Amino acid sequence: MHLTVLDAPTEWSRFAEGSIERRMLLALGERLGTPIRPRPLMLPDGNRVEVEGIDAAGRLLVQLVGNQGAYKPAYRNKVMADMFKLLWLRDSVPTAERTVLLVTELIVQALGGWVALAAADLGIEIYVFDGSTVAALRRRT
Repeated sequence: MHLTVLDAPTEWSRFAEGSIERRMLLALGERLGTPIRPRPLMLPDGNRVEVEGIDAAGRLLVQLVGNQGAYKPAYRNKVMADMFKLLWLRDSVPTAERTVLLVTELIVQALGGWVALAAADLGIEIYVFDGSTVAALRRRT
């Protein structure tokens, strides 16, 4: 099954000016040297799926976990669900070459144990947004 990238109704879709998601995508785009914007994708059966970030060429797919405040154990489930979505998208978007999970510093807690190792083994790059810049997740030993 292959997805078709649609034109978004607006460049930023549902991410309002100043939102954490918009700031995350801008910082990641600066770090990777390419603009990244949200885009809807169309399934062959006519259903739509949103990708939280994709470059113009469709080579880079991004999911965001931008939670802030107090950590909740449910955030780990969000991380794993987004990793699953990235794997599916990478197989479904013919131009996809890279997958990135971009998280806030708070969410790094959800990447303990086997989760970050699984992401690396599956080819999902993980970056951390500190509120203004993006850095690669540091490997824990």
